[in-house]
Amino acid sequence: RVLCLVVCFWRFTWQNCPNYFPDFDSTEKATKICSESGQWFRHPDTNRTWSNYTLCNFHTTGKLKMAYILYYMAIVGHALSIASLLISLAIFFYFRNLSCQRITLHKNLFVSYVLNSALTLIYLIAVVNNPDVVGRNPVGCKVLHFFHMYMLGCNYFWMLCEGIYLHTLIVVAVFAEEQHLHWYYLLGWGFPLVPASIHAVARKKYFDDNCWMSVETHLLYVVHGPIMAALLVNLFFLLNIVRVLVTKLRDTHRAESNMYMKAVRATLILVPLLGIQFVIFPWRPENRLAGEVYDYIMHILMHYQGLLVATIFCFFNGEVQAALKRQWIQYKAQWGQRRRDHCSMRSTSYTATSITEVPAFMYHHDCNSEHLNGRHTSEDSELVALKTGETYA
Repeated sequence: RVLCLVVCFWRFTWQNCPNYFPDFDSTEKATKICSESGQWFRHPDTNRTWSNYTLCNFHTTGKLKMAYILYYMAIVGHALSIASLLISLAIFFYFRNLSCQRITLHKNLFVSYVLNSALTLIYLIAVVNNPDVVGRNPVGCKVLHFFHMYMLGCNYFWMLCEGIYLHTLIVVAVFAEEQHLHWYYLLGWGFPLVPASIHAVARKKYFDDNCWMSVETHLLYVVHGPIMAALLVNLFFLLNIVRVLVTKLRDTHRAESNMYMKAVRATLILVPLLGIQFVIFPWRPENRLAGEVYDYIMHILMHYQGLLVATIFCFFNGEVQAALKRQWIQYKAQWGQRRRDHCSMRSTSYTATSITEVPAFMYHHDCNSEHLNGRHTSEDSELVALKTGETYA
């Protein structure tokens, strides 16, 4: 009664739905109404205090359907990312004329995305879609989560390496070509081990849920924090590069500056696209429809990153397109030459066969011609007479 009088000003109170019912959504609210007399609402049929749990499973079917849609969107996104990245790596390794330090950074970035997508697919299929594994809570699923966090960090720190390389090349070294790449390897592959390891130790000690699947913990910022810092530093570098290149283009109109501007433009497009989920991640709308739109956008940004990176850095790359075009022209020329050679060989073979297979009457014609020219012998005359006799016999 005292509690009801306290909350009566609001006319109802609410709390999250319980999570021990399988068809209840714990993010929804259960409500209880307080009457003006200070009494909890009683159900007219039972005359007992009644709490309203109808919202707890009202949208369960729709949310389950959406969860499956998002799950398969993630599967398809990472599969497409792996396919496009492997094609891009094959192109970079096949065309030796594309080999340079910038392409080497691209290759490492692509490898990090391939590994991240592969680990994510394994985690989604073997852990998220397998309640028995989550219930058993084996060490293997936590190790898999650790490597997933590590590869996530590698993705963004290799993107930072791209920005640092361009900044050093254009702003600091004034178009110098060669740089020492071992520092980039240390930053791209080595540094992400630090936040991933700290997160694993803190998660084990302070928030050791099953397979570390829950996102309801601030410990994730141990990994997400350095990623956001890398994105901000990268954005600063790229904006400074654009400022320098615009100045050079205005003053000198050098073609080299224009070429570097194209390289910067690709990275400048990717940085906000790949980092926006870490900016808007904490602010999911409460409205159900707005929340669904948010989920779709977030899944596209998070699970189709590899496809986006391969498209912008490889398939839309002018150097790659020129190399593929040259290879296609060369292939068509070789194929045409091969067909012409084949047709020539068939024609020669047909001519030779025609010569060796001359009809018998042609030889008779030659013999008759020699006879008419007076070059036959007595043996010829006897042979002719003999054949004439055989004919009339």
